[in-house]
Amino acid sequence: MSSVIKDWTLPYASHRSSVLGRNVVTTSQPLAAQAGLRMLLAGGNAVDAAIAAAMALTVVEPSGCGIGSDGFAIVWDGKELHGLNASGRSPDAWTPEYFQQLGGIPEKGWNAVTVPGAVSAWVELSRRFGRLPFAQVAQPAIDYARNGFPVSPVISTLWSLAVQKLGDQPGFAECFMPEGRALRAGEIFKSEAHARTLELIAQTHGEAFYRGELAQKMAAHSKANGGVMTEDDLASHKADWVGTVSQKFGDSVIHEIPPNGQGIAALMALGMLDELGIGAAPLDSVQTVHLQIEAMKLALADLQEYNADMDYMRVDPQSELLSRDYLRERAKLIQHDQANQPTYGAPQRGGTVYLCATDASGMMVSFIQSNYMGFGSGVVVPGTGISLQNRGFGFTTQSGHANEVGPRKRPSHTIIPAFAMNADGTPQMAFGVMGGPMQSQGHVQMAVRVLRYGQNPQAAADAPRWRVTGGRGVAVEPAFNPQVVAGLRAMGHDVTVEEGNGVFAFGGAQLILRDGDHYVAGSDPRKDGQAVAY
Repeated sequence: MSSVIKDWTLPYASHRSSVLGRNVVTTSQPLAAQAGLRMLLAGGNAVDAAIAAAMALTVVEPSGCGIGSDGFAIVWDGKELHGLNASGRSPDAWTPEYFQQLGGIPEKGWNAVTVPGAVSAWVELSRRFGRLPFAQVAQPAIDYARNGFPVSPVISTLWSLAVQKLGDQPGFAECFMPEGRALRAGEIFKSEAHARTLELIAQTHGEAFYRGELAQKMAAHSKANGGVMTEDDLASHKADWVGTVSQKFGDSVIHEIPPNGQGIAALMALGMLDELGIGAAPLDSVQTVHLQIEAMKLALADLQEYNADMDYMRVDPQSELLSRDYLRERAKLIQHDQANQPTYGAPQRGGTVYLCATDASGMMVSFIQSNYMGFGSGVVVPGTGISLQNRGFGFTTQSGHANEVGPRKRPSHTIIPAFAMNADGTPQMAFGVMGGPMQSQGHVQMAVRVLRYGQNPQAAADAPRWRVTGGRGVAVEPAFNPQVVAGLRAMGHDVTVEEGNGVFAFGGAQLILRDGDHYVAGSDPRKDGQAVAY
């Protein structure tokens, strides 16, 4: 049934306030935030809330994630920081020769799908830190799938775009085009198959997904549609506790998941900015924006050259790429009044959803999961609601590169959760920004705004953002100050003002900052973000 509302545009400027509370959940979709809050009200902790929200997002925001996503998390348990890498590895048959025969790595279809890891993230987080039964945590997502929910405007737009691109992929139309088209804003979406799959995952603590009925269905569907993923590939998967890599930034220490994620790029840029003394000029001045862009360009050049599965990297991210001496030398390449062409250095040897949750006991969770490009590969396993990511497209076919495609290997990954600690070792902020290569760039902008300039989390999420696009190219949102745009162009930046909804290119941010005995949260209006608290 169509909504009576005919115009979902928001033509007038509006302002949100930061959300304050002792127990907080902030996500990119209000129903998912409510799912997390339900767990806190039921006596669960921040991890229970994060898992419930993450599972719900596979239903209410399928344009950004699915049951077949990958995931990462950083958890402050009240005493210690933990990093979880639940990204999947490639099928055993994925050799360079295999893709030479295919003419390269495709963006969609089974030959873009690595083993999905998000389910293992939910299970592992619940096992180690959860307080409530896993089945209880899964219930809100199951209810949304079985009973339905109204599709929100932003997600409806993304859904429509995906239909045009992925409607021909095996299983997609059956699941996501129930009326032969994308669902419109305000229409009710139900998926009994999705509900049954989540129930099975909850009942078996993920075993059915990796070593049971669901694994068998995925492997059979892969074989029937030109893929090579097997039951053995799925059974071999495990999520890994990998700790974090970190970088001092002023009075804070920023933590990211080690590679294969792109978080080291954010840390490198922040390290260079520390060397350059960022903070002297006004926050939104040409000079402050220019320095961030230049640092980010150098960091991304290094990321492209070196980032890969940790087992294959040729440099150590913490001792070499994040070495203060190396970052000091990289910072010297930045001119204060001119845009440069970025190149990678030579260190000396020495479609995504993000959410965060906190509770009154002090536990804080920074969590992210994603299909990669919107609905991912477009592949949906019939009768299951399992939509699969296309993380394989993150590999390169360049011979000899650390990130060259190969068997049982993790690709260079875009999704990254972030966490900030105070210099005294106490937790400060869980934060993240969604949107492919925008994520490390968004982390830099959020850290600079909140941790260096003291801006409140909601204002930091609202502020217009920039994005490095290659060479001297920079894209900015339409709300960017025209005088700053002119100043950047005068420095040699090739600036493009990108019209349209910022969620497509500039991502969506969620932040929770610890402020004494309570938390302050911001959520991004570019998506349907909402922070809830009590």
